[in-house]
Amino acid sequence: MTDHAIIADGLTKQYSTEHAVDDLSLSIPPGTVYGFLGPNGAGKTTTMRMLVALTEPTVGTAQIAGVPITDRPRLTQRIGYLPAEPPVFDELTAWEQLRHVARLHGISDDEADSRIETLLDRFGLLADADKRIESYSTGMIKKVGIIAALFHDPDVVFLDEPTSGLDPRAARTVRDTIADLVTREMTVFLSTHILPIVDELADTIGVINDGTLVAEAPPSELKSQADESPDLETAFLEVTSERDTTSAEQSQLTDSGAIGSEG
Repeated sequence: MTDHAIIADGLTKQYSTEHAVDDLSLSIPPGTVYGFLGPNGAGKTTTMRMLVALTEPTVGTAQIAGVPITDRPRLTQRIGYLPAEPPVFDELTAWEQLRHVARLHGISDDEADSRIETLLDRFGLLADADKRIESYSTGMIKKVGIIAALFHDPDVVFLDEPTSGLDPRAARTVRDTIADLVTREMTVFLSTHILPIVDELADTIGVINDGTLVAEAPPSELKSQADESPDLETAFLEVTSERDTTSAEQSQLTDSGAIGSEG
């Protein structure tokens, strides 16, 4: 196990003249939950896609569990990734989908079947395991995606909105599962709009806004910085609104020629 599960140095993703992510650096120890927060369009998903080698950075480097993100074959074996919309084959059953995932990771059918049964039972899908995924609800598809992300016991798992579309019981199962993963020294990079989940589970919270990391601290420290009341929602709104205000002021100054015009 490396000293850091996730290291990012100056990660930047630029589209034309716009920066989706700008000079992002992270240093996350193993066996922790990192809560990654931000408004819609702030750069959360782009950051995660760079860290899992689905989007190439314009500038910057990163390592996950000691593996450079440029080494995608090795990286795939060390990470799990749940995007907001899980990639599943509608014509397969849940059992067939997870068998497919197992084979991609070189897991034998016998070993895979034991894991599949255990995980399907944990997430309340065992009774529907032989039904085609096309008949599943959004929440059921999300469960299959979570199982697929965790199936091969990765060192680091990236979860993008893991509880969206889930009923309260299933959401509780996800929260309990994340807590259990950390006891097994797995690192969880968690992005969600549901702040109580982050408040409950995260060791450290990073807040990204307009592509820039604007705050990073343990939940208790972040909450204590709030001016109005010591809660995560207030702290989140304050740090993101401060960035929005600063960006607007800089834009106004630039437009008026006060900065960025040297003659």
